[in-house]
Amino acid sequence: MTEQTRREFLRTVGSAAVASMFAGCAASVRRQSSAGKKPNIIFILTDDLGYGDLGCYGQKQIKTPNIDHMAAEGMKFTQHYAGSTVCAPSRCVLMTGLHTGHARVRGNSRVLLKGEDVTVAEVLKRAGYTTGVIGKWGVGHPPPPGDPKRNGFDYFFGYLDMVHAHNYYPEFLWRNSEKVFLKGNQLAEPYNGEQGWSFRQGTYSHDLFTEEALAFVDRSRENPFFLYLAYTIPHANNQAQRRIGDGMEVPDYGIYKDKDWSDQTKGYAAMITRMDRDIGRLFKKLDRLGIDDNTIVMFSSDNGPHDEGGVDLDFFNSNGPIRGMKRDLYEGGIRMPLIARWPGKIKAGSISDHVSAFWDFLPTAAALAGLKPPKNIDGISMLPTLLGNPQRQKKHEYLYWEFHERGGKQALRWGRWKAVRLKWHKNPKGPLELYDLENDPAESVNIAKGHPDIVAKMEKFLEMARVDSPDFPVSRKG
Repeated sequence: MTEQTRREFLRTVGSAAVASMFAGCAASVRRQSSAGKKPNIIFILTDDLGYGDLGCYGQKQIKTPNIDHMAAEGMKFTQHYAGSTVCAPSRCVLMTGLHTGHARVRGNSRVLLKGEDVTVAEVLKRAGYTTGVIGKWGVGHPPPPGDPKRNGFDYFFGYLDMVHAHNYYPEFLWRNSEKVFLKGNQLAEPYNGEQGWSFRQGTYSHDLFTEEALAFVDRSRENPFFLYLAYTIPHANNQAQRRIGDGMEVPDYGIYKDKDWSDQTKGYAAMITRMDRDIGRLFKKLDRLGIDDNTIVMFSSDNGPHDEGGVDLDFFNSNGPIRGMKRDLYEGGIRMPLIARWPGKIKAGSISDHVSAFWDFLPTAAALAGLKPPKNIDGISMLPTLLGNPQRQKKHEYLYWEFHERGGKQALRWGRWKAVRLKWHKNPKGPLELYDLENDPAESVNIAKGHPDIVAKMEKFLEMARVDSPDFPVSRKG
């Protein structure tokens, strides 16, 4: 193109249009260059977020526009389950692909993952992925400083100990094996191993997690990466609740400050909306870097909603149409929101009723990376469902959970049927409750007496589903 021709062209279409054309070409080149790459994988995990806490799952009062937009551009699952009804075992299940009948960590105890436990990060590193975990590690407590690095992660920033993670204004966080002291967060009271830490407010940990996540994506963009972004929102700080009557720690109430609500209620909503804002920032970063269409982002919660920190569980109807909450094995304790977005691969606005669980994430990630998953795990890859091929999707014969607090509990889902056993430690052969989730998703009517054949089948599955753990013994008396 001669100089005269260039000038005539600019006069005809305008310099802005030309700039736009070249910007579009650049973005096209980036997209073409990423077309042959393994996809980046981001898993965003929230802490104690209920099935009904998001607008796209029916929430009317808490605003989550970015997560709702994620659902509109991706796939929303209606029958996805957490690994457990509390933090540590749920995260262990997510990382290892083993449900709580086989996982090493089956409760919020001092049992930790070991070096021989294969995690999703270790699997993805075999395919050349850069791996990072930012936020709450929380797989047992207190883990050693280098724990995530021992389990396949190249980079870690956040809380190691789940008790430490209850505080949003900690004196320090960990970067790999080094303590990072936070400006303005001075120790107000000594550490108490049972109650946790107590500090004055200064630097909000959640804001640092977002900045760290954006930086990790920025520096990892040239090669495939796996980011496990484990926010602590909306977990309560119960020590703050005992101290000042409000355990929902947040820098400000944002759009809820003038609501005629309790401070705890405003805080709960503000925490979730603050996280939603930052998830929007993450999507903008992916778009600016030209890697949005080569990145699958998944979003879920580790267990059901809580009534801690002064929060009224019923105010927002956080468990939606289902029964139960954190520490229950009814649906409200373990059925979680799951949203997956991958432009051009996952159909926008799609909804799936595929029955899936946290232990499916590891084999799904392996399939995304072009690998076979480890043998003898409980998970099944969800990739056919994600890619719109439900006819090719393998299904679980059943899903299983066990819980070792409050007398012990078991639960099993088999098709439309759900069994729950309470006081399991006292009586391992105690009676089962039975629910028909197809007709009674709220588990309101126990129909065990009317279906002895189904109950007998569920008993056999319960025997098959687990192996004994010396760390989580179950009495055989009674």
